[in-house]
Amino acid sequence: MLPAIVFRQVQRPLHHGAATLEHVLGVGGSSFVNCLNRYAAATGFIRISFLDIKQRRNWELARLRLYADAKKQSLHQRTVEGRHLLQGVIDRQRAELIERKNFLVDDIREARHKVQERVREKIDEIREERENIMTIPNMLTISRAILSPYIGYVIVQGDFTLGMSLLAIAGVSDLLDGQIARRWPSQASKAGSFLDPMADKLLMGSLVIALCYTDLIPMWLTGIVVFRDVFLLAAGFVIRYISLPPPKTFSRYFDATHVTAQLEPTLLSKINTGVQLATIGLSLGAPIWNYLDHPALHGLWYLTGLTTAATALSYVMNRHNTFKIIQKKT
Repeated sequence: MLPAIVFRQVQRPLHHGAATLEHVLGVGGSSFVNCLNRYAAATGFIRISFLDIKQRRNWELARLRLYADAKKQSLHQRTVEGRHLLQGVIDRQRAELIERKNFLVDDIREARHKVQERVREKIDEIREERENIMTIPNMLTISRAILSPYIGYVIVQGDFTLGMSLLAIAGVSDLLDGQIARRWPSQASKAGSFLDPMADKLLMGSLVIALCYTDLIPMWLTGIVVFRDVFLLAAGFVIRYISLPPPKTFSRYFDATHVTAQLEPTLLSKINTGVQLATIGLSLGAPIWNYLDHPALHGLWYLTGLTTAATALSYVMNRHNTFKIIQKKT
């Protein structure tokens, strides 16, 4: 039996196929090949050749090689395209990450810049709120406040002449601090607007208590003056707490350089201060110049009590115009 048979139309001579089969099958197969050749010659259609089988195999191998090469090339091309696609995705993600990082860095810088600006504004605001209290008028005011209890002690001891001299010095210091603050604006301070009336209240309180102790002024007048001064001092502490911006700490509350409110004295309060000083001075001079229980002195006491009570009521009625809160709007 033949290993392979190919049927096709041929144009080559018939003896070539016979020679090939004869070579493969030997001498005994020549008659069989001749029969086939005669049949092929009669029909012109069938031709058997092992050479054609080998060529077909070679052609199929070449075709397989071409197919394998095409597949290999296609696979390589797809691999390259996939690699380029992956690299493009990586590059885009890297670019987006770098862009986000730059945006984040810019946001951080902008936030830090805003925080620094805010801190500088707060520092400037604190510096604006703080002022120099070591001025000549404030030193005179503080000296008068320190001197007030000693003047009261001297009066209680019965040394009215020395007490009168110290009272004159205190009155001169009160006049000087106001004149200096008005004449030289650099010496004026908002803290002085509170220190000066407080020193006056301390002086008046010390003197009226000492004069009442020595029976130079009546008890009812002392009660009116002391009550009004205590009321105004308490109101000052309340206004200080209200006007102090947060944080409301103990150190900031008693920090005299951090001014948060300003006192605007009324005309009636200025008149009352003059009347009180005149009453205390004349009452203190009564034992020196021997006019105790003079009717004019009694009339001055009633006038002092009336102006003192009226001043307290004026502070209550016009509290919005008396105290000016100093607070920077943000």
